[in-house]
Amino acid sequence: MNRRHFINRSAMIALSPAISFLLNKSYGSSLVPLFEETDEALCGKKFKFALANRLEDKPIAEVIVGIGRSFIGTEYTEHPLEEAGPEHLVVNLRRLDCVTFYENSLAIARCIKMKKTTYNDYKAQLQLIRYRSGVINGYPSRLHYTTDYWFDDEERGILKVVTKELFGEKNIQRIPTPINFMSAHRGLYKQLADDNTFAAIKTCEEELSKREMFFLPKGNLHMYADSIKSGSLIGITTNVAGLDISHTGIAVRMDDGSLHLMHAPDVGENVQVTKATLQDYLARNPRQTGIIVAEALEPK
Repeated sequence: MNRRHFINRSAMIALSPAISFLLNKSYGSSLVPLFEETDEALCGKKFKFALANRLEDKPIAEVIVGIGRSFIGTEYTEHPLEEAGPEHLVVNLRRLDCVTFYENSLAIARCIKMKKTTYNDYKAQLQLIRYRSGVINGYPSRLHYTTDYWFDDEERGILKVVTKELFGEKNIQRIPTPINFMSAHRGLYKQLADDNTFAAIKTCEEELSKREMFFLPKGNLHMYADSIKSGSLIGITTNVAGLDISHTGIAVRMDDGSLHLMHAPDVGENVQVTKATLQDYLARNPRQTGIIVAEALEPK
């Protein structure tokens, strides 16, 4: 949920202000190189990569991993979707957070499988998975909580949450409720200064909190890691009050069979695959309590 921000300005320190201005355009707190590739160009490269590797012939889980790997090295950024003005579809393939990393991998993978590979096709898929029922209708229509995001996408046949199916009812626990982090921390979200928007978010949280949502505690993951497919979407649960998921990524099976996480980690880091296994990665993070798992469905 919290999209943290990192800007590396060290390369510009030696430049004069005039040269810096010519080479870069400042948007808020972001420093964007003037000659940086456009999102449309980067999207086109993903589709060319897919064509060259015949990804359309592979299961969607393999396509997600392939596209995810093509993002390795991409810079992490905080709040990549927050732009001025009314709610609109924001595209940012140049810098990613943990959510935009997996959702862009999923959106592009769906395009590849459907053999619809124009920039507009990609944007249509991105909107479809990012917004409630695929419709942009103000800030509350964006799916902010991961469990709500996956619930809505599951309703529309985009993915299937398989946590209970993979691990069994006896081995999972209910995600604590209420889910209300956004309304409880209203000051962190500038859009919530509007009373109507705030009320709409509270209504979403109330509906979300009524659902039974389950996770596998991290202490049990070593017993069930083999059941998680490479290319599955991973949501990491947290003990932060009012929050369901604190981090997301894509499960990756390595050559030795071990399960790792491909993700956009944090400020100052780039998209990468964890050196540690997923279970060891979780064990080192006291705020992380376990995982939920979703599998993308083949598009019709």
